[in-house]
Amino acid sequence: MRRYGKNTDEDDIRSRPNRKGNRPRTNIRPKHEEAVEGMVLTVDRGRLTCLVDDTVVMAMKARELGRKAAVVGDRVAIVGDLSGQKDTLARIVRIAPRTSVLRRTADDDDPFERVVVANADQLAIVTALADPEPRPRLIDRCLVAAFDGGLTPLLVLTKSDLAQPDKLLELYGHLDIPHVVTSREELENGSAVDRVREELDGKITAFVGHSGVGKTTLVNALVPEDRRRVTGHVNAVTGRGRHTTTSALALPLAGDAGWVIDTPGLRSFGLHHVDPSRVILAFPDLVPGTEGCPRACSHDEPDCALDEWVAEGHADPARLYSLRRLLATRERTEGD
Repeated sequence: MRRYGKNTDEDDIRSRPNRKGNRPRTNIRPKHEEAVEGMVLTVDRGRLTCLVDDTVVMAMKARELGRKAAVVGDRVAIVGDLSGQKDTLARIVRIAPRTSVLRRTADDDDPFERVVVANADQLAIVTALADPEPRPRLIDRCLVAAFDGGLTPLLVLTKSDLAQPDKLLELYGHLDIPHVVTSREELENGSAVDRVREELDGKITAFVGHSGVGKTTLVNALVPEDRRRVTGHVNAVTGRGRHTTTSALALPLAGDAGWVIDTPGLRSFGLHHVDPSRVILAFPDLVPGTEGCPRACSHDEPDCALDEWVAEGHADPARLYSLRRLLATRERTEGD
């Protein structure tokens, strides 16, 4: 039986015919040195709308990326037809490392995490003060996801003409989270939009919130040239809003002042993927007190060193309470 090495030069070796007529498989992948950088604006059924310089390009994921998926906010390398003309399709061949990630699971017992937005600087949590009633547990979950993913949180409280914000702001006062309070009248005359825009200047901000809180209305006011002007209303029976945004969409603010990413209205926000050791990093005044904690301490157990450290006066006890309230939110349902 004849044996051949990898570099044989015999001319009597017969090649197996390729019945499909395509090229044989190879482990050598193209480098795509000619690829240009773009940003993913939205994803819809396998088609990704990307911005390349000032041109909007439709693209699909290249096969060599395997199961790795690109999401809104990703910086990607694109090859192919970049003209942006109708019926053209480019290919995404690389996804750049992400600076931040907003992730969620369907439920707390769901092991499959979903990346919602990549590379955002800030997470704007939009909550109505009434109609529908605020859901503090959902706010807590969004805060945990922001701290875990490396995003700076921002509270945007809407419909202050229907209820006062004092009680809700007091609940989050010790977290030192910036906030903006708006009313319907202020949205109509533009004063609220100006205050919100000041918090967004120069940043990529993802907007989240459950349906009916006015999130998409606010986004449309921030980016008036956006064509998605159909907003929902609150169901009088369930108290919940109707979904009006079905996929995340990145929109540029006027004057290159930043980006707004509108996301679908939330029904739930699972935190199965969250590592408590990353949440503590959002409380830098408490981090030194964790040096005496036992290994793999959840910071919400009897042996946690934070109790004694805070009792000695090194930090505000209210800050420790806020941390533990956020860490415990995985054990609660969002409607509590």
